[in-house]
Amino acid sequence: MYGVPKIGLKTAVAAFCLAGAVACSPVVDQRGYVPDPEKLATIRSGIDNKSSIVSRLGSPSTIATFDANTWYYISSEEERFAFFNPRTTKREIVEVRFDTDNLVEGVTYYDLEDGHKVNIVGRETPTRGKELSLLEQVFGNLGRFDASRIGGE
Repeated sequence: MYGVPKIGLKTAVAAFCLAGAVACSPVVDQRGYVPDPEKLATIRSGIDNKSSIVSRLGSPSTIATFDANTWYYISSEEERFAFFNPRTTKREIVEVRFDTDNLVEGVTYYDLEDGHKVNIVGRETPTRGKELSLLEQVFGNLGRFDASRIGGE
């Protein structure tokens, strides 16, 4: 009489299994500019200029640091399972290069396989100077206080 009914137990087990299956499905995030293949196909070298590219594709995701005549349109897709770090599953980069007359010189397409891993260097630059202990920091200024400077006297 006070036990869990068999239908309720079956429903609870099914709901628990369903919740477990839903929790394992990835969360997919789309970031950046998603290129439209039809618009990309209409870019013509030597004819299109910067303003026609902006009107067709919009502002670039970024402009090359050392060459203002190279524009990048970047998009990526990441999957994240539960609390794990996200994993990039797709990346598309469209590079549009302009000549000195601001006409399109060429268009290059890159994807995830074209990328290179960059190792982060963990070294630190040492700083010069004296490292003070906590007590030296707290009591270091005792006796250096000049009361004559307060209140403009």
